[in-house]
Amino acid sequence: MLERFRRFWTAVFAPIGDFLLRHGVSPNAVTFVGTIGVVAGALVCFPQGWLLAGVLVIVVFVFSDMIDGYMARTSGQVSLFGSFLDSTLDRIGDAAIFGGLAMYYVGPGDNRWWAALAVYCLAMGSVTSYARAKAESLGMQAKVGIAERADRLVAILFVTGLSDLLRLLGVDDRVMWLIPLGLALLAVASTITVAQRIYVVHLQSRDLTATTE
Repeated sequence: MLERFRRFWTAVFAPIGDFLLRHGVSPNAVTFVGTIGVVAGALVCFPQGWLLAGVLVIVVFVFSDMIDGYMARTSGQVSLFGSFLDSTLDRIGDAAIFGGLAMYYVGPGDNRWWAALAVYCLAMGSVTSYARAKAESLGMQAKVGIAERADRLVAILFVTGLSDLLRLLGVDDRVMWLIPLGLALLAVASTITVAQRIYVVHLQSRDLTATTE
């Protein structure tokens, strides 16, 4: 489903990508600017308690992740460095989102347990990505699990934005419990995903060892 979502929005924003290419903007520059926008939205807005505003800023710049890929493919500028840069900056953006939520709970959210939960989600998200990258560097595959990167981002941004929107509309402040609930579910899902990837790599490594004996 998320892949169809990506294809749809890539087609929608294709004219912007074409415009940027005509004016000499490189895909890597779009990747870099998009990451700056995501980081700014998360680390400036979230700690101030401007959760809905932060989500809106982040969502706008997240679309750059689709535009830069389209630009690279269209212009023939697909490169190993571009792929490396995109993946690396994605990790920075992800960390900023969960780090920004942790800062919110240290500040106006005033709950250190929820702050710790956000930090745990940040850490497990990084481990999830690392497990896949390490497996691929060893000639194996680990693209499995119930919580892929896109799933995690869509879930936490949706819950955060919706909660703050309902609060601003005058709904009981208890609606803000949706955010820690979402973080808790993501923490469980990310942990399961890491376990799934470890298990899959274990099976593959065992089969490879048996083949070479």
